[in-house]
Amino acid sequence: MQTSRIPGFYNMTVDERRELLSKMSAFSEEDKAYLYAEKPLSTDTADNMIENVVGTFPLPLGLGLNFLINDKEYAVPMAIEEPSVVASASHIAKIVREAGGFTTEATERVMIGQIQVVGCQDFHKAKEVILSEKDTLINYMNTAYPSLIKRGGGAEDLDVRILNEDANSKFSQMLILHVYINTCDAMGANIINTMVEALAPNVEELTGGKVYLRILSNYPDRCLARARCIIPPDLLATEEFTGEMVRDGVIHAYEFAASDPYRAVTHNKGIMNGIDPVVIATGNDWRAVEAGAHAHAARNGRYGSMTEWSKDDEGNLIGELELPMSVGTVGGSIRVHPVSKIAHKLLNVDSAQELAQVIVAVGLAQNLGALKALATDGIQKGHMALHSRSVAIAAGATGEMIDVISQRLIEEKEIRVGKAKELVEEYKK
Repeated sequence: MQTSRIPGFYNMTVDERRELLSKMSAFSEEDKAYLYAEKPLSTDTADNMIENVVGTFPLPLGLGLNFLINDKEYAVPMAIEEPSVVASASHIAKIVREAGGFTTEATERVMIGQIQVVGCQDFHKAKEVILSEKDTLINYMNTAYPSLIKRGGGAEDLDVRILNEDANSKFSQMLILHVYINTCDAMGANIINTMVEALAPNVEELTGGKVYLRILSNYPDRCLARARCIIPPDLLATEEFTGEMVRDGVIHAYEFAASDPYRAVTHNKGIMNGIDPVVIATGNDWRAVEAGAHAHAARNGRYGSMTEWSKDDEGNLIGELELPMSVGTVGGSIRVHPVSKIAHKLLNVDSAQELAQVIVAVGLAQNLGALKALATDGIQKGHMALHSRSVAIAAGATGEMIDVISQRLIEEKEIRVGKAKELVEEYKK
């Protein structure tokens, strides 16, 4: 996409937006058909994806605009039902764009597979034996997935831990192998599980113990993505608040989340408001991403803020976000769900690393949007204005009536379904 800056996109009709995207992203006729379809995921396809299918559950698909990340333009597909999220992310992306855009980076795509061993006669000796055979075990695992080796991935390292050594522990002692596997551009769950299952008999033979679990970990702390932004305070100013006031309010709000887990949970939920929709739209496992993100927020032994906000010597607002990001651009539902294929075309990312970087940039933008609102007008002002449309629809408004009823609800400061029903009846008379 040549630019993600599309003025007036919000005011276009859905069909006008689709037509514009089709031209900007060179969609095929098949892509257009799926994007325009009311039910792009057929029941037959769904029935082959999960069990006991009775239908499908569509989500609104919006576009996060204005994102400039490492000097590249991104229009970001976001699948979410919550109002104001897409608008907030796009608004902040526009501000950051004026400041030079987001800068991001990502580590190598190294995931973790775990093997649990119990019943060893001597756990320390078992650990020594495993480590002495490390190279042999790594080579053996790679024979289980030769296609991964051809793509430049595969098992790269192995580590061993002993858990519950304390005699007073209420849990049994166990040996845990961590296998580090480069899954290239795949999410990697099936790859990892196949490799650690293949290794289990060898581990039992070497340790004399019994292997129980052999499974991936959804906390891949060697697969990290980071986003950063630097914003001069004048870009944060509103009609009622100076840029310095907004900046300081954002920092104070962050410090609250960094100091208190009750606030941190809500703070981080707002970050995931930006991350999950992109993960969902691209066909990735958002439950895994959520679990890993929250584990990372507690990596120092205490649950805290995922983001960090500060000011530099020039008074600029500095925002940073680092998260494990086990997303892929191949495999899984990415190839099955037709809209996920379109989402990847829209994003135009070349690798899973690049996708991970886009996702954390959106998370950072969404966090700033929430903190900026909280530090100024309060979160409800913008959110409830958008929520009024959903309330109008729930009350039976259709077509042009939605805008009329929504505006009346805002003007009368009574955004509830009962009031909306009264206005709908009044409108129909």
